[in-house]
Amino acid sequence: MLTRLAIRNIVLIEALDLAFARGLGVLTGETGAGKSILLDALGLVLGDRADSALVRAGTEQASVTAAFEFAALPEGVAAALDEAGIAIDPGEPLLIRRVLRADGGSKAFVNDQPVSVALLRALAPALVELHGQHDERGLVNPRGHRALLDRFAGVDTAGLERAWAEWARAEAQLAEARAAVEAAKADQELLIAHLAELAALDPVAGEEERLALARAEMQKGERLAGDLAALRHLWEGSDSPLAALRVAARRLDRIAGEHPLLGEALAALDRAVIEASEAEERLARAAEALAHDPLELERAEARLFDLRAAARKHRCEVDDLPELARSLRARLDAIEGGEARLDALEAAAREARAAYVARAEAARAARRAGAARLDAAVAGELAPLKLDAARFRTALSPLPEDKWGPAGMDAVEFLIATNPGADFAPLGKIASGGELSRFILALKVALAEQGGAATIIFDEIDRGVGGAVASAIGERLARLAAGGQLLAVTHSPQVAARGTRHYLIAKSSSGTVTKTSVVLLDAEGRRQEIARMLSGAEVTPEARAQAERLLEGV
Repeated sequence: MLTRLAIRNIVLIEALDLAFARGLGVLTGETGAGKSILLDALGLVLGDRADSALVRAGTEQASVTAAFEFAALPEGVAAALDEAGIAIDPGEPLLIRRVLRADGGSKAFVNDQPVSVALLRALAPALVELHGQHDERGLVNPRGHRALLDRFAGVDTAGLERAWAEWARAEAQLAEARAAVEAAKADQELLIAHLAELAALDPVAGEEERLALARAEMQKGERLAGDLAALRHLWEGSDSPLAALRVAARRLDRIAGEHPLLGEALAALDRAVIEASEAEERLARAAEALAHDPLELERAEARLFDLRAAARKHRCEVDDLPELARSLRARLDAIEGGEARLDALEAAAREARAAYVARAEAARAARRAGAARLDAAVAGELAPLKLDAARFRTALSPLPEDKWGPAGMDAVEFLIATNPGADFAPLGKIASGGELSRFILALKVALAEQGGAATIIFDEIDRGVGGAVASAIGERLARLAAGGQLLAVTHSPQVAARGTRHYLIAKSSSGTVTKTSVVLLDAEGRRQEIARMLSGAEVTPEARAQAERLLEGV
């Protein structure tokens, strides 16, 4: 509910801080005192269009801050805040601030985080329900009529939404399968040709890297082949270095015993022969390792060319060719087995549609029964509100199939006829603002158990009525406020007497400066204000006595 409203530099209000509570709060004051300014200020934090004319003359900017407190955030508020990425701890108040500059610009904040005005508009329906002389929101807007009737009638909206979701999912799967089959059929010949090429190529993942490495090794062997052949020729002949070493070793062996140094020389020569022999062996092994079949190199290069050509053709990597082949095969399989799958999906979609229609028809029956009860409940409230010649009807009309949705197959709108014989028309078409407000009050009373915004405001609902009708209005406002918070701007002493908190709006002038102020009245102040409302400018003893009787009577 709304707990605080702080206004700075809005029209005639220089600075104003108001505290609100549960129950019925009434706002009274003489005509022109500035009651509409309060509603305009509240409208700013609810996302109304910023109007620079609201900024108090001589100031650069105005601001309005509203605080709302809840035991648990309303579902609509929680969803909107979550989507905007704003977190509020349990028990933390929701603070909405709107700053309006004299040049027409404005900024909005929720708990000191900058937000768009669109977010304020998204939060507004769950925060404040305003019913005024020319209000186009709340119950006047037919968009919310179906949901109100559903809550009143106890319609299983959750089951209906599930059935719609299942049907929508089945239709989406069917449409996707149909599109896949049609797309595949259009390319069937090309798919077959491409798949045949890939099947003949038979690519293997990782094959390009293996072939590239093998080709590099074979190309290296070709480069080294001449050098290895020359080395082998040098090494293998009778006059090769190894042969000369061996001859020298044999000759030295015959004389090595003649001197110690000759023995050492023989040992060194033997080591040289061993090293040279190992070099010869390694040269032979290297030649063997680098040897290759020229045809094998040609085959590797041709294979690489074919693989890379196929990859360029299909605009993919070589290693993606095997997966591409599987994808093409799957698309062809979709053509070959698609008809059978389509049959199954069509059957599932028909079943889901039938289940949805059954749920929607059950909802329609519940709505019709609920509409009859609601019409009777509203009719019972009309006579005490001086609307005894009026009629109310909850109109249900079937929607074309392309308009069906999670809420069912029906459009719902609240209609009224204000005079005998007159045609029914939407609520907003009533000419008299006072009649509209009283109709909405009757509807709110009938729907009292169905919830709504955290705070309800009625602006001059009692315009043009008095006596018993005003008393009936006051009694119903008090009844509505018993379970929450309701604020009423009123000129009726009978309504004002019903308030649990009474605010007096007054305008004062000092020289050329005019200001609006709001005061929370105590018990004596309430008696005095209600007496003024009864008697006019001069408060008479009779008016005070009548005010006392009104206050005692509630």
